[in-house]
This record gives sequence, structure tokens and C-alpha cells, in this order.
Amino acid sequence: MIYIVILMIFVGIEVIGRVPSVLHTPLMSGANAIHGVVIIGAIIVMGKAETNNYLALILGFLAVVLGTLNVVGGFVVTDRMLEMFKKKK
Repeated sequence: MIYIVILMIFVGIEVIGRVPSVLHTPLMSGANAIHGVVIIGAIIVMGKAETNNYLALILGFLAVVLGTLNVVGGFVVTDRMLEMFKKKK
């Protein structure tokens, strides 16, 4: 399982690194929905974890924090992109 996770990390870095800048912002907006699912899954993992299973609690907490940061960052970037299309006063 660890080998699969490591492979996914390297494939993800290669895929994201080859995306043109013009497409990055729309893809970031789409990633917000995916990270919303990650946040919900992490909350479920934390809720189902036993109180003495610190690894599951720590990983769940990290997933919630990092997923939330990514969602908020995606919305900020999307908002800035949409501001570019508004007429200037």
C-alpha cells in the first residue's frame, strides 16, 4: 500500500507539473469539490477511530486541515480569476 501511495505522489507531481498555467486555475476550481470529499472522509475516519488510535486521529486531523487549506486556496484563486473579467471603474 505504501508503494502505491508513493507512486501516486510521483505521478501527481508529474501530471500537475505539465499542466499549462492557463488551465491551472479552472482545474483548481474543480479540485475544490474533490477536496470537499477528502474533508468529509477525514472527518468520518476521525469519528470512527478509537480514542487510543493516535495515528488515525493525527492523519485524519492533518487531512482535514490540509484539505481545508486547499479548498480555501482554490476559492481564493478562483475569485481572483473572476475579478479579472469584471469591468474596471
